[in-house]
Amino acid sequence: MRRLRLPYTVGLVLAGMGLYFLRIYIKWHLSKELIFSVFLPPLVFEAALFIGWREFKKDLPVVGLLATAGVLLAAAVTSAGMHYALSWDWTSAIVFGVLIAATDPVSVIATFKEAGVHGRLRLLIEAESLLNDGTAAVLFVAVLGVRAGGAQDLLTAAGTLLLTIVGGGVVGAVVGFGLMFLAGRTPDYLVELTFTTLAAYGSFFIADHFHFSGVLAALTAGLVAGNYRSSAAISDSGRHALAPFWEYVAFIANSLIFLLIGAQEAQQHFSGLWLPVLVGIVLVTCGRAVAIYSLCAAFARSRLRIQSKDQHILFWGGLRGALALALALALPEDLPHHDAIVTITFAVVAFSIFIQGLTITPLLRRLGQIQEHS
Repeated sequence: MRRLRLPYTVGLVLAGMGLYFLRIYIKWHLSKELIFSVFLPPLVFEAALFIGWREFKKDLPVVGLLATAGVLLAAAVTSAGMHYALSWDWTSAIVFGVLIAATDPVSVIATFKEAGVHGRLRLLIEAESLLNDGTAAVLFVAVLGVRAGGAQDLLTAAGTLLLTIVGGGVVGAVVGFGLMFLAGRTPDYLVELTFTTLAAYGSFFIADHFHFSGVLAALTAGLVAGNYRSSAAISDSGRHALAPFWEYVAFIANSLIFLLIGAQEAQQHFSGLWLPVLVGIVLVTCGRAVAIYSLCAAFARSRLRIQSKDQHILFWGGLRGALALALALALPEDLPHHDAIVTITFAVVAFSIFIQGLTITPLLRRLGQIQEHS
């Protein structure tokens, strides 16, 4: 991969496609349950483990606005476009707009970590991708609930979103502090690593059980563990083992996800839907642009101002991936345009991985965010 200057995420997707065409079938299939139950908790926890709390707290207004209003704006642009350009009914258009609006933490974190991006830019784009899928998930459930006959007005939806966010944060903090406190009571670093694993999965599952944001819970637990990692609350061997252990876990989870994406991308047939696919890709890209540039303008005269070159990277680095596929595959079969939504979602993800994924590193280099390596 290094010789070809190919991102390993792209290489894994190509490998997954190659396995399918060679008739070497992977028995696992991407599903909402697999992604949320197995892959997402450790990936979110590992990303949060290395986020500095002070920097995160300082940029929380920016991240929070992008993760809420940004998702709404992007979804609105995409939904309206699908309705008017393709004459889709509003329900199908909104469902697609919502499930594709949030950037995918798996794709974003893997891509920017491999590119070697550091500092505020990496914090902004990773934190946004970790938070905005909670907004999209609540909207997704709300839209399908309304379609199924559940009466949910705007105020109720806003209250549900707030409860989801606050509840997830509280669960993550309680579980994180509780388990890390216990980890600090043992000198055995393997037991300490086990407690961090319990914090990652336990916070996610408990929050999800109470219909809070599991992602935000795992994120909060990761921030707590990161704070413990930089203190004397756990043993020296535990502090030194924590980073390599979680980097390895994240690498394995990422590798499996992108292999599965490749295997399922290979099964898609885009030819009969080339116009909706093209329209979908253009609208999703435009929706991301509207969200980033308009909301960043709100901070133009404040200390939280985002440089224009960073805005370009936030826009183009808004990758879609496994989360969007999981939501699309979880759609009810009787939804109008169901098959088209699934196919277009796969196409948008393929565009993210192969076009944005292959060009984001050259863009970062051109804008001076990373240095050329020999």
